[in-house]
Amino acid sequence: MRVLVTGGAGFIGANFVLRTLATRPDVEVTVLDKFTYAANPTTLAPVANRIRVVRGDIADATVVDPLIAETDLVVNFAAESHNDNSLADPSSFVQTNLVGTYTLLESVRRHGVRLHHVSTDEVYGDLDLDDPARFTEETAYNPSSPYSSTKAGSDLLVRAWVRSFGITATISNCSNNYGPYQHVEKFIPRQITNVLTGVRPKLYGDGRNVRDWIHVDDHNDAVWTVIDRGVSGETYLIGADGEVDNRTVVEAILEALGQPRDAFDFVTDRAGHDRRYAIDSTRLRTELGWTPAYTDFSAGLAATVDWYRTHSDWWAGVKDGVERSYAETQQTIDPEGAR
Repeated sequence: MRVLVTGGAGFIGANFVLRTLATRPDVEVTVLDKFTYAANPTTLAPVANRIRVVRGDIADATVVDPLIAETDLVVNFAAESHNDNSLADPSSFVQTNLVGTYTLLESVRRHGVRLHHVSTDEVYGDLDLDDPARFTEETAYNPSSPYSSTKAGSDLLVRAWVRSFGITATISNCSNNYGPYQHVEKFIPRQITNVLTGVRPKLYGDGRNVRDWIHVDDHNDAVWTVIDRGVSGETYLIGADGEVDNRTVVEAILEALGQPRDAFDFVTDRAGHDRRYAIDSTRLRTELGWTPAYTDFSAGLAATVDWYRTHSDWWAGVKDGVERSYAETQQTIDPEGAR
């Protein structure tokens, strides 16, 4: 199988490439990535001799079309995904998440190629902290930011191309990912690297915003489950029952690094900050037979802390630049931190 992984040098996409090569020796991988600040070429260095890497924009049909013409499957991880950045300048989110998805759709339609579109639970908006409900495949879209609204729009484009043009495509909406190789602008790695560099973590608002965490390997195994067994035109929600509030996550990171659990500061909440996400992945589990391997979030988080502690060579070169950018724009932390 020839697989084109768009956004394959980013956090989730690169982990997908690494896991695919480790578990599916029959798959040939081509990575298409724009290599913005969020991509780290060194992540794929260990498998450089086993993949083809193309630098390009998914919104550029002259780059996309020849690649899809020689591909059996497209897995689309490519997205602008930082909520705070989408509030500062939504234009790149519209271009990548909407125009880019449209460009992919037109190409897979032209060449009769299967598409799997990777999306987010943020398209559903948020839930009250005391609401027992969780997001399901039937939950109405109610995005809160330019990021989540453009991802919602990309999902709707995929659905429309399936219905109107008969393309073969599936969608997955996943909860917050964590694990190795995540950019240090994101919630968990930024908190870890702050502590490692002697900086006190910061929390928006009261720190009680709840996110539903899943290890990146579980997410990518679920994506392959949908590719292998999912029904074209259907959406599958991916989650590992990992609801934890942001304050608890920070306290656990501090404890794992030998710091007092209260060694953090609160800062003013950001605009439109979603209160709670929660995924109901029953359909994925019952219909397609997927189950997560990382069922203990605290153990997975501890392993992630250890990874960043022992891989400073991977993140140290970009850490100072990220912190300067935050200081200049007076941003504090991306609380979603999933992508």
